[in-house]
Amino acid sequence: MTTSQTVLLGAIAGLTIFLGLPLGRVRAHAVRGRAFLNAVSAGILVFLLFDILAHATEPVEEALTQAKDGTGGWGRFAGLGLVYVLGFGVGLLALFYLGRMWARGRPPRTSIGPGAMATAEADLGTSTARTAALRTGMAIAAGIGLHNFSEGLAIGQAAHSGAISLAALLIIGFALHNTTEGFGIVGPLAAAGVRASWGWLALAGLVGGGPTFLGTVVGTSFESEFLFVGCLALAAGAILYVIGELLPAGRRLSWEITLWGLLAGVVLGVGTDMVIAVAGG
Repeated sequence: MTTSQTVLLGAIAGLTIFLGLPLGRVRAHAVRGRAFLNAVSAGILVFLLFDILAHATEPVEEALTQAKDGTGGWGRFAGLGLVYVLGFGVGLLALFYLGRMWARGRPPRTSIGPGAMATAEADLGTSTARTAALRTGMAIAAGIGLHNFSEGLAIGQAAHSGAISLAALLIIGFALHNTTEGFGIVGPLAAAGVRASWGWLALAGLVGGGPTFLGTVVGTSFESEFLFVGCLALAAGAILYVIGELLPAGRRLSWEITLWGLLAGVVLGVGTDMVIAVAGG
């Protein structure tokens, strides 16, 4: 497998995220259906959070063990630990402060009167809810994109080290895995009853799946443990923030259905991850 073939297949693995995105065009009018789709999205993200943190923590723990045994330096451990903490903190807090800045930039909402004016007020509220749902969905896409960049690194580094069969299996596994991530992006839209435009879905797919291609390109060129840990930590922080946004919406719609949806989402994530485990990823 040549470098160009590896990069092309890495791009295909990332773009399979588009297979799950069309769900964002489905209108779920029933409250229970909206709650379930929102919860499945949250469940997939819960699985991703644990999976990402496990992979991000492993190099830090390994560096600590090596430093303790004298086979590695304390500086490397301190560096990886700092990248881990800063990455997670930036991923978690950046979305919050960006959302606050965005809210301050909006004109204040004031009452504009009864009758037809009240109808306009209701339309304004609907528009605000739609914007919030689309913003949350794009935030999920950004967090998944950071995660997928690290997956691309794994593909590229496997090919760079000569482990072609492993690289091929990782491509297949990540391709299946990214399909479920498409569902995760559009979950908040279903909860808010928002039907995304094709343009928005295309942008979300590029934000979420495109980094797999970029990571593959970088991974075939050089290896960087610091970059790997940093991307995973950023993704984990961003995903934790978004989970905090999704669960209150699920409680408002139906907490019972939300719990079932969470279970379904986690099981779906674990099931697709088994392919990667078989591949040795």
